Amino acid sequence: MNPDTPILVTGAAGFIGFHLALRLLKDGFKVVGLDNLNTYYNVKLKKARLEELEPFDNFSFFKTDLADAAGLENIFKNNHFDIVVNLAAQAGVRYSLENPASYVNSNLAGFVNLLECCRHYNVKHLVFASSSSVYGANTKMPFSVHHNVDHPVSLYAATKKTNELMAHTYSHLFDLPCTGLRFFTVYGPWGRPDMALFLFTDAILQNKPIKIFNNGNMQRDFTYIDDIVEGVVRVIDKIPEPNLKWSGDSPDPGTSYAKYKIYNIGNNQPVKLMDFIETIEKVIGKKAQKNFMEMQAGDVKATYANIDDLTRDVGFTPSTPLETGIKNFVKWFKDWHALQRTMNNSF
Repeated sequence: MNPDTPILVTGAAGFIGFHLALRLLKDGFKVVGLDNLNTYYNVKLKKARLEELEPFDNFSFFKTDLADAAGLENIFKNNHFDIVVNLAAQAGVRYSLENPASYVNSNLAGFVNLLECCRHYNVKHLVFASSSSVYGANTKMPFSVHHNVDHPVSLYAATKKTNELMAHTYSHLFDLPCTGLRFFTVYGPWGRPDMALFLFTDAILQNKPIKIFNNGNMQRDFTYIDDIVEGVVRVIDKIPEPNLKWSGDSPDPGTSYAKYKIYNIGNNQPVKLMDFIETIEKVIGKKAQKNFMEMQAGDVKATYANIDDLTRDVGFTPSTPLETGIKNFVKWFKDWHALQRTMNNSF
């Protein structure tokens, strides 16, 4: 990474985008943030994240949607980006059942616009967020980037798999180096309100029942946000090289003859949902009221990341203990809500 050349981080007001931008800014890099500040969840939280970034002299921000091709191109035209990290997307597995059009606009049309800009403005490395959800109906554990992932079980997962295919096409056609990152159940301070840790913590503190799907028979590879960011930062400098052993007779899904690579970033330690809840209860010091429910459409029973490629190529293995991560989140959550109450009482 060149400290004199700005790095574009899309989704900079989002959970992962905010943390990545903050890390890069603290490390002395120039960051251009982009976000459409949509209303999928509380915009106040997104604006509060941006307020944490705005004091940095090396940060600038554009409120732009990836689906706005002209607006996006204008940003590329007026800035020189060697590195683009795409963390902007319409998130959420369950929401994709209700509003599929938003996933098409943001995750498909928007991603094409970004690829076109990267192509025409000579970006040296596009790093983009994929998701563990692409493993879909796969049951062979741990999930490996070298496994076939052609059976998604949600539209969200299908759009993420499509992003991988689109990126590979641009790498093949236009020699654009692309690295896709399959994130596994990210959690931590400033997390999304639709994610389990936020929902569970909020409900327990308010003495409200929590919804536990599939009667609690779920496993997730919960990965702390700082580990995710460390993985992304290391991958940024690892521009993919063609796999000279790649063969069309036996194609490896995780690599290519082109400048293209896929990595899992997960904790490599799946946790039972009930153990996750017990840890939250322990940290908060209060038992949850539990409402057991059936499996939701589009959901999967377990996720478990094989991170051998990530460890081998960039020398990193996530290591934050679950209880440490949850403690950090709960402290942030209480501080955040105390601040909101203070602000509301001041009007």
